Amino acid sequence: MTTTLLEPGGTDVRDRFDRQTLRVEQMRWEAQSVVSIELVRPDGGELPAWTPGAHIDVFLPSGLIRQYSLCGDPADRHAYRIAVLREQRGRGGSAEVHDSVLIGRSLEIRGPRNHFALKPADDYLFLAGGIGVTPILAMAREAARSGLGWMLYYGGRDRAHMAFQAELTALDADRVRLLPQDEVGLPDLDAIVGATSPATQVYCCGPEGMIRAVEETCKRLGRSLTIERFTGAAPAPADAEPVDATEFEVELRRTGVTVRVPADRTLLAVIQDVLPDVPSSCEEGYCGACETRVLDGVPEHHDQILDEQDRASNTTMMVCVGRARSQRLVLDL
Repeated sequence: MTTTLLEPGGTDVRDRFDRQTLRVEQMRWEAQSVVSIELVRPDGGELPAWTPGAHIDVFLPSGLIRQYSLCGDPADRHAYRIAVLREQRGRGGSAEVHDSVLIGRSLEIRGPRNHFALKPADDYLFLAGGIGVTPILAMAREAARSGLGWMLYYGGRDRAHMAFQAELTALDADRVRLLPQDEVGLPDLDAIVGATSPATQVYCCGPEGMIRAVEETCKRLGRSLTIERFTGAAPAPADAEPVDATEFEVELRRTGVTVRVPADRTLLAVIQDVLPDVPSSCEEGYCGACETRVLDGVPEHHDQILDEQDRASNTTMMVCVGRARSQRLVLDL
């Protein structure tokens, strides 16, 4: 039996994994160590639609694959905008973006994909830290355009490092609070979250320390929280129950190859033996670069991206950390 997987609106989910080549039309300094990049189709045509919270995978000239949130206007179908923070202790991708002459060059992308989508609500609280403002900017723009209730709190080390300040306040200055740490210290999360109603949807993106603090506050106050991480979550406690890894079989349907995945190797590593160029990046289950359709079998999820509904559907998985609950998996590779 063949199943066609549709997103809301009737879009085949396979379209999310299509690659396309775009041209770097513009680069602009948005803050200290933050540059935005505008990508367009070489023929000037329309790009696939996207919704706030979506990101694209960017295949850099070196071969590195990195994920960047779309921070432009979804109504503009002729350009994608991303923003990149130069990470001093990063893995090379941000340095390559900042140090390379990319204007006019072609870059391959994959997506857009969205694991951080806005849930229907009448009221939103947006919490952004540092470069985590990129998906939050698109969300605030959508809430303002839709006439919904919203507030946004945006923190950074200082104003010089906080991108898109003018763009945010232009949406509605009364709903945006800029919180540079050198001026106001750390935000009072109890007061900020406590001022919302239990029906408010809270969205947070930023550094891991901020996310953990927001998680604790929302749990204590009983608020619905949706987060997006740019790095892996905190390590599991030393006494945490270990993952019971077992051997299983995986069929790569489009390649026509079936291989065994031993208990001491990751699914991604075994796939790369056959398909060295299969997309991957973080290898910790938080970026989504290796998301793969599951055609048959029951995956075992260990990622930080899919929600309970996605996991229960058994239609997609992150192969960098995922394994199998069934004896056999069939993947769309």
